[in-house]
Amino acid sequence: MENLKILVLDDEKVFRDEIKEFLETDGFEVHLAPMPSVAFEMLKQNEIDIIILDLKLPEMDGISVLQKVKEQYHDIEVIMITGHGDMDAVIQAMRYGAVEFFPKPFRLIDMKAAIQRTKRYINLNYKYKEVEHSYALVSKELRESVGYEIMGVSKAIRQVVDLMTKVAKADTTSVLITGESGTGKELVARGIHYLSSRRDAYFHAVNCSAVPDTLFESEFFGHKKGAFTGANEEKVGWFEIANGGTLFLDEIVDMQQPMQSKLLRVLEDKKIRRIGSNHDVHVDVRIIAATNQNISKLLEENKFRNDLYYRLNSFEISIPPLRDRREDIPILLDYFIKLMSQRLNKKVPMVDAAVIKALSAYHFPGNVRELRNMVERALILSDGGKLSLRFFSGLPMVEDEVVFESEKDVLFDLDEVEKRLIIKALQKTDYKKVEAAQLLNITRQSLDRRLEKYGIDF
Repeated sequence: MENLKILVLDDEKVFRDEIKEFLETDGFEVHLAPMPSVAFEMLKQNEIDIIILDLKLPEMDGISVLQKVKEQYHDIEVIMITGHGDMDAVIQAMRYGAVEFFPKPFRLIDMKAAIQRTKRYINLNYKYKEVEHSYALVSKELRESVGYEIMGVSKAIRQVVDLMTKVAKADTTSVLITGESGTGKELVARGIHYLSSRRDAYFHAVNCSAVPDTLFESEFFGHKKGAFTGANEEKVGWFEIANGGTLFLDEIVDMQQPMQSKLLRVLEDKKIRRIGSNHDVHVDVRIIAATNQNISKLLEENKFRNDLYYRLNSFEISIPPLRDRREDIPILLDYFIKLMSQRLNKKVPMVDAAVIKALSAYHFPGNVRELRNMVERALILSDGGKLSLRFFSGLPMVEDEVVFESEKDVLFDLDEVEKRLIIKALQKTDYKKVEAAQLLNITRQSLDRRLEKYGIDF
């Protein structure tokens, strides 16, 4: 991705030659087309990264070309240019997927800066696809087994997947997974199971905090009929159910110490005895335990057995909270939107940039689970249009800034950008409508329509 391939589609030969000479000095590979038909032939023969596209063209207008490019070549980014200062055209182009818009005349150095910004986006998208390809096996197995995938580009989540893949091959090794609630501990446990040689056997998940002490032995080891009052039939315990497979013990530290001792004995002897039976049953079960608590503190306070901890903690995987891997939030958001849209039988919507910014600033006490639930709720509340902040309860309102020219990278919510431009123009002209309209290069009547549209009253 070092040398971008750029296609310039403009009917002015002088402009095409000038921008080609300028960009080639920076190492870009530049192709030129005077009309759309020539451009689309070039797209068939070359892998183009960016199109610099004029709005006014022979054969078809630039907006139509933009739509066709986005339909046929999803990965190509488009920078629009025009000799006509038309805010409606800007908004329309952005809505159809243009990443930048320049009115003629513009400085070539500003175009170069826009290409560099777009290059960073393309590189990020390329790296994401590489990561997605690298984890294809993990994602496929998890999707088929539990309906979810492990998604992300952060170093932290890549390390989790790497550890998960490696320990899966050692299918007798016990694993301890730590992390806050909602980070995906059971998903990682299932991933280990389905990537191991035990994948065809049973994976059984147990919430230890939900098992009363009085039922511990019956639930884990089973019982014979008549072993105690109420034992009206024979019961197979969880160790036998998971024999040959994996037993996932969630919230292991909530298990009372007498029960911890009995669990330790089974792990060491690899055999259980049903209540009321005189015979031992040998079991081959891989144990994966998990907790969202500070287990080191519990060990210091003698609230969890050291010997059981060291027996379980042959291999530890710590899952970071979502707030420590914020670069994964846009990817997870996109993934959950597509997943939930399919489940809810809804069209995949566009997302306001303000939503992404607010989510990226949010603390996420509920981690990935909270994000998934937020997306599901937003899709249920939405009418099939764009997902805006009003569908996401509890998110902070993040102030955005209207940036003129090319001062810095921004994500655009197009309606919000237009609204803020109007407000800024009004402020600069001391709220004089005629002067504000002139500054915006629109008519007074057009300004009035926009004021009414956005509820701007003064």
